[in-house]
Amino acid sequence: MQHTQALEAFNRLLNIMDELREKCPWDKEQTIKSLRTLTIEETYELSDAIMEDDLVSIKKELGDILLHIVFYSKIGAEQNAFNVTDVINGICEKLIYRHPHVFGDVNVNNAREVEQNWEQIKIKEKGGNKTVLAGVPKSLSALIKANRIQDKVRAVGFDWEERHQIWDKVNEEMGELQQEISAGDSDKTEAEFGDLLFSLVNAARLYNIDPETALERTNKKFISRFNYLESKTITQGKSLKSMSLDEMNVIWEEAKRRES
Repeated sequence: MQHTQALEAFNRLLNIMDELREKCPWDKEQTIKSLRTLTIEETYELSDAIMEDDLVSIKKELGDILLHIVFYSKIGAEQNAFNVTDVINGICEKLIYRHPHVFGDVNVNNAREVEQNWEQIKIKEKGGNKTVLAGVPKSLSALIKANRIQDKVRAVGFDWEERHQIWDKVNEEMGELQQEISAGDSDKTEAEFGDLLFSLVNAARLYNIDPETALERTNKKFISRFNYLESKTITQGKSLKSMSLDEMNVIWEEAKRRES
């Protein structure tokens, strides 16, 4: 019954898209390239909803992304390149092929082995010519890309034997950064700062922390505290620019106490 309702709803969406593409001036003008930035925006809106654990908004944003998938598929069909059936069958076939432990006779003992098999299967899909890191999108933000790179190489066994070993690497990179700062070489300082960030992302992965989520939580926390600081100074008839750092820190600590 649930599948039947889902199929009916999906068919309704396809019919609506056909109507929009035929009769709406804006929808008729859109191309695969023109939709790109809108799709990125919708993806970030879904990410925001997930961060807020807002299930109502998650449902809404998933609908927006589904609309984009249908939109791209409609344009693809008009160009005789692909249609929504091709898109769905493509992902179905990929999922079956990449899960031989579910749809085949391969045995796995844990999620780590699933990841290792997944990466090996992806390489085989390209006849063995695809490198381990070839699937990491170039346009990912640097922080997410670093995390994905480390996940990829981990899946083929390139990883620390014990996770606590990463802290020696973090300390090593911190020392090298401090040396370049003291030397006054801006280019090398930037390079060493990047190495330190990369090692911290690696530490996050080893301790099952998503670095993007962790940093966004800190962003939100800082924004909340700074907004409190700003509003409190306005209430007191003061200006942040005229206050000393010590005066601001008093209110900042007050904002921290309010959170707890």
